[in-house]
Amino acid sequence: MLSPTTESAVRVDGPPPPPSTRCPSPDRYERPVLLGIAAVAALLSLWGIDSSVYHGFYASAVRSMTDSPVGFFYGSFDPGNTITLDKLPGFLWPQALSALVFGFHPWALVLPQAIEGVACVILIHLLVRRWAGVPAGLLAAAFLTLTPVTVGLGRSIVEDAPFVLLLLLAAEATWRATERARLRTLLLAGVWVGVAFQCKMLEAWAVLPALAVTYLVAAPAGLRRRLVHLALAGAATVAVSASWMAVATITPAADRPYLDGTTDNSAFGLVVGYNFLTRFDAVGVDAAGTGSIVAGRTVRAAGSGPGMGDSVWKMFSPGLATQTGWLYPLAAFGLVGGAVALWRRRAPRTDRVLAGQLLWGVWLATFFLVFSFGSVTGHTYYMGVVAVALAALAGAGTVRGVRACRATSRRIGALPVVLAGNVAWCTALTLWYPHFFPWAAPTAVALCLAGLALTGARRTRLRTAGLAAALAAVLLVPAVWSASALSPRYNEPGSMGRVGPASVRPGNPRARLGPARERLLAYLTAHRQGADYLAAVPGWWQAAPYIITANARVLPMGGFTGKVPYPTPARFHRLIDTGRLRYVVLRRADVRALRRRAAVTPVGALEGWTVAHCTLVPAAAYGSRDQSQLLYRCGPGHGK
Repeated sequence: MLSPTTESAVRVDGPPPPPSTRCPSPDRYERPVLLGIAAVAALLSLWGIDSSVYHGFYASAVRSMTDSPVGFFYGSFDPGNTITLDKLPGFLWPQALSALVFGFHPWALVLPQAIEGVACVILIHLLVRRWAGVPAGLLAAAFLTLTPVTVGLGRSIVEDAPFVLLLLLAAEATWRATERARLRTLLLAGVWVGVAFQCKMLEAWAVLPALAVTYLVAAPAGLRRRLVHLALAGAATVAVSASWMAVATITPAADRPYLDGTTDNSAFGLVVGYNFLTRFDAVGVDAAGTGSIVAGRTVRAAGSGPGMGDSVWKMFSPGLATQTGWLYPLAAFGLVGGAVALWRRRAPRTDRVLAGQLLWGVWLATFFLVFSFGSVTGHTYYMGVVAVALAALAGAGTVRGVRACRATSRRIGALPVVLAGNVAWCTALTLWYPHFFPWAAPTAVALCLAGLALTGARRTRLRTAGLAAALAAVLLVPAVWSASALSPRYNEPGSMGRVGPASVRPGNPRARLGPARERLLAYLTAHRQGADYLAAVPGWWQAAPYIITANARVLPMGGFTGKVPYPTPARFHRLIDTGRLRYVVLRRADVRALRRRAAVTPVGALEGWTVAHCTLVPAAAYGSRDQSQLLYRCGPGHGK
């Protein structure tokens, strides 16, 4: 039998024990404070949801997806299941289900996003709580709640709200797997990443370095076992990720919609070419040969606003930083300060703090680099996945800094300096928008100065109060920006998720049919004569109002960019010759530029054939004075 001294020596010299699976004992204030934060998040997301608007493209797809299982699975843009979105449809599945339950209303499409946003706030608290304690978890939840991009995502119908939630679920599963080296839980993390792939495709894999490094370093098992576990989890990730692509690939093209964004109707071209490689054209990446449409710079820049950049420094541009980056200094303090603290105390490999530092540090670095070198111009909602890492690191760093300041009475410490720098950074960002709540920045500076004056006091309570005031100063400006979403002037539910003075408003003109096109729709309906399609129209832009307003079966030609070779001339003529398509609606401006369009886009060739072989219907026939739209009748036998 070993003596107590010998037993102690064995415990010290042996392998480090696995971290406890039990979370720190919850403080009595934790639950009410978390509920309060979640309530604020819900308020910011749900306020004014009854005045939501339709997103011109995604709302069209949701309405079409509710018509049939085929449309639901593939993400059909039109009710006739002619062509899909130019993305995988997973992010719209919750919205389509909501529309089936509550009816097709703008608010029904926004509701799932709001729920997902609140779930992200709760989940970030849970993750940071396990890593750095209850106060850090609550701060992280508050930081995320008051980040404008989080509010914007909860009020939009874009893909990043479910995407961020799924990646956080993957992080939570990875954390539990790391605690006990559990393969089953690590496989679950791989499944979550695979489901996230259905929302944002290859961007979901950008989280894999963070998850893999965390498990590889901190799991309490031998190296070989850790590597085998990671290999199996990687296989699960790939299998779930590629599931939709595999189904689309093996399904005959005649039995599914054409995949937008491609020249060859391939899932590979859609995912790898169009939605990945083309995003890095600014750094010389060529998507040629992938079966992908190459979008023009004008398409990529759609929705850009003041202070938006597309260089490698774009993450510090006011257009992106005001949506996500208010806490850059505080998050950097959490990242660097945490690394220094771990180095000083020579933390063991399985240390819980080391695991969290790796998870959030690698997460932030990976996505920061991806977005720095990739094209995100105009799409501020991409930054939601960055916001969660910033909130986690800022929350842990703040608590660590407060403890350091309270432990000494002879020096101020690093945290007050970082908070002052953060207020300066926030003030600098507001200079781009001098007329947007101009009182916020001076108030934050004054509050910060008052707080800094108290941090030099000898009494611990005064120093703590000073730190609280300085932290409130840091949060004041982003909180004002986030709260501005309560006004439709600065955010409109159902839009692209941008909050603040650069928000696009009011509504989306592409989602409204208008009186002239309503009369045109009535004429087409009355003269349908059993055709499958009411009319063919050039692209999403012209088709969306008919789908959203009336669920009309129109044929979108050319996809989102207008460069997709669908329908092919052979199919277009076959539809006309068989009576399945009798009318084509063209824009007068396009007809005037037919020679140029026919040489540049496949749609231009179809438009040229229509003008040459079909009969122009007088506008008086359908009671319209709109000179921008031209209606052509193309019955069987035209062009022969």
